[in-house]
Amino acid sequence: HYSVSREIVKQGALVTEFLSHDKPERPYFIKRNRIIAGLADATIVIESGEQGGALITADIANSYNRDVFAVPGRVTDTWSKGCNMLIKTNRAALLESVKDIEYLLGWEKSDSGRKAMQTSLFAELGEEEQKLVELLRDQSLTIDEIARAAGMPVSKVSPLLLNIEFAGLVKCLPGKIYRLIQ
Repeated sequence: HYSVSREIVKQGALVTEFLSHDKPERPYFIKRNRIIAGLADATIVIESGEQGGALITADIANSYNRDVFAVPGRVTDTWSKGCNMLIKTNRAALLESVKDIEYLLGWEKSDSGRKAMQTSLFAELGEEEQKLVELLRDQSLTIDEIARAAGMPVSKVSPLLLNIEFAGLVKCLPGKIYRLIQ
């Protein structure tokens, strides 16, 4: 499917689980947004009333451990109530600029003037901590995935990851996703 993938990169794609003759009915949008929330790294809610599809999509994204951002608005604006509520209830991060997204998703540009650090020479890790570092060697994982792969309960993995983070070897990203600091 190489040729199809190249066409998608050039022109985009239509993502749906419905046939082309199906009418675009209201319940279909929520089903479509379930797919979009799963494909996206983050969901951004720009405006939303107290109820609606954007809030449903934000809830779905949260259930998938995806990041959700909301742009705040005036408390008196009808179309800001949903965003403000997401922020107020800690179901979305406050979004004021693209820098917020870069920071919270760990997309920050590396500082080329920063000195390289050989953290592995200085960190003294126990056997279990070393096992977790090895699991994160070539991938980012959620805390649940790490616990499952390591064969340890989350209650044991959590303090081990905190120690490794204090040692400067891993970074905790939103969604309880951990990655090695390169």
